[in-house]
Amino acid sequence: MLRFGLFGTGHWAAETHAAAIGAHPGAELAGVWGRNPERAAELAGRHGVPAFTEVDALLDACDAVAVALPPDVQADIAVQAATAGRHLLLDKPLALTLADADRVVAAAQESGVASVVFFTQRFHPNVTGFLAATAAAGGWQHARATMLASIFQPGNPYGGSQWRRDRGALWDIGPHALSLILPVLGRVTRVAATDGPSGLVNLLLTHDGGATSTMSLSLDAPAAAVTRDFVFFGENGVETVPPGDGNALTAFGTAIDQLAEEIEAGTRDHRCDVRFGREVVAVLDAAETARAEARTVTLPD
Repeated sequence: MLRFGLFGTGHWAAETHAAAIGAHPGAELAGVWGRNPERAAELAGRHGVPAFTEVDALLDACDAVAVALPPDVQADIAVQAATAGRHLLLDKPLALTLADADRVVAAAQESGVASVVFFTQRFHPNVTGFLAATAAAGGWQHARATMLASIFQPGNPYGGSQWRRDRGALWDIGPHALSLILPVLGRVTRVAATDGPSGLVNLLLTHDGGATSTMSLSLDAPAAAVTRDFVFFGENGVETVPPGDGNALTAFGTAIDQLAEEIEAGTRDHRCDVRFGREVVAVLDAAETARAEARTVTLPD
């Protein structure tokens, strides 16, 4: 039985992380830590587990951590957990700076812990199968990703998230788009970016081998314009990424399965590990520079 310490008390922590751990036959919730002790106590009480006021105390009580906190807070928790030898089930984006992402990767590699970063779509079997088949087919010249969300409507559980308001769609849903494009087109080598209305950010990416991709992202689109669309174009025609055939709970359960498999096998090469999380942060960081300086940014090899 894999004992998880849950770090976070918000909607995603409660309704996805805690719920999925509680429903998983091979996992159990060891306790909850949060920046708000009252909310931590409430969530812990719902699951009949202790609430912890000290990070180290919860780390002592668990085998792995599940983190549902703002990315800058997550990075510090992840480093502390990895250094303590606790396996990592983290959220996207891994961090809000490349330096913090590097710290997480270094801590995980030095301690030898297993790591999985939860890019939700990458844990739906039909999406995973599609990406593997599409990558194997090859010959792709371009991809288009459009993700227009509208989270600042009354009642949306994520609308009050300060880090989402501060960092916007690039950092919140940009990681989801990159998690689907990178497995097929490969590493990003150059990034250009421009902003549009309603928090819209548009990226033009160049990949190893010369293929390109575009991403259009917003968290504040008109409600009637909300959409999700991922399309690849190439020698084999046009292929559209299917929506996941499960929900966030089933996907998180799959992530738990895969982390447990990494731990059992002793392997440290999961396709969505902290190194992939760091690769995504590097693209987002380059895009931020491209937006601010109105230029194309080349990523280091």
